[in-house]
Order: sequence, then C-alpha cells, then structure tokens
Amino acid sequence: MTRLTLIVAATRNNGIGQNSHLPWRLAKEMAYFKRVTTNAPEGSMNAVVMGRNTWESIPQKFRPLNKRLNLVISSNTNYQLLPADAATPCALVYLHSSLDSALERLSQSEYLEAPIHRTFIIGGASLYRETLALLPSGTFVDRVLLTRILAPAFEDCDVFMPDFLTQTDDTLPWRRVSHAELQEWVGFDVVAGEQEENGVQYEFQMWVR
Repeated sequence: MTRLTLIVAATRNNGIGQNSHLPWRLAKEMAYFKRVTTNAPEGSMNAVVMGRNTWESIPQKFRPLNKRLNLVISSNTNYQLLPADAATPCALVYLHSSLDSALERLSQSEYLEAPIHRTFIIGGASLYRETLALLPSGTFVDRVLLTRILAPAFEDCDVFMPDFLTQTDDTLPWRRVSHAELQEWVGFDVVAGEQEENGVQYEFQMWVR
C-alpha cells in the first residue's frame, strides 16, 4: 500500500489557480514547498506527481523540479516534456498516460534511480480530485499539507480543488494535527500561526486520516 501526500495552497473556498497560474506570489511559501518535497533521508528521494497543466505552469528554467523524481500525467502520449535541444535535465522526469501507470513505476524499484521516501501529489485540480477519491483499501491520500490562504479571498480564482474535509469516511475521518506534529513530519522548523507576505495572510496546516 502506497501512502500519498497531497500538497496545495488554497483559499478558504478552495481556489488554487487563475488563468493557469497561481493567483499569489509567495516566496516563503514556495520555499516551504521546495523544502518539504525535497527533504528525504540520504540515499533516497521524493517523487512529485503532477498533471500536464501543472508541469507547464512551472517556469521552464525550473523544470523538472530538481532533487525530486518528476512524474507528469497526460493523456497525450506524444507530449514532449522537454525541448528536443534541451540540456540534460537536472532531475529525472517521466511521462505517464495515467495515474495508475505512474504509481506502478513508483512501486518497481528497478525503474527508480533511488528508493522513494515520499510521494507528493502537487496538482492540478483533476489530479487532486482523482487521488482524493482513491479508496483507503489500496494506495490513497492519507495526508494533506495545506497552505490555507486566509485573506484576501482571491474571488477571481477559476480553478478549485475538491473540499476534502467534506469527503466523509466514517472509518478514516480527516483531522488537523498540531503544529508540533507538522514540524516533526516535515523534519524542520515551520513558522506557526498566521503570517503575512505581499499582503497575503496564510497558515501552514497538516491534515491526516
């Protein structure tokens, strides 16, 4: 059984994007995302799984995301991840036609450069929806690292993630853990409580089931 971690920044009404981009510019939040998704014991690495739109939303000079195994899901099996004349990428990246095939790669050590420590689902909305719907009897999302955008409301968001807290499961309800538990899991100090950057108030949270 593979446990997946969903990582996302979302407004109070679960807005996550506008015009194919993030509606906010939060350098400290992005640094948190990078540190969380790269932090792995020596000799292992983390995987980041994303849809094609999320891949394309990453500035070209930053993709693939370094020090992580990148898996991009697209129904277009001829999709070109990198330009033909691109230099050797700083990290491995693979194209998969489905979530199932991407997870199959992660389950087979002969296809991996190093053992996988943690697998992060990093977007977009359709992949969040698909992974949150996975049943706990197999591979499923058991943890959400949520950067809750508290204010402003960013009412112009046109992309939304599912409200996972309304997805009830009597046997595995979601619960928010303490800040100390969040820090212990990510393995480094994290600013507690509400903080502000570029006029945006947000908070780092972790939910588990």
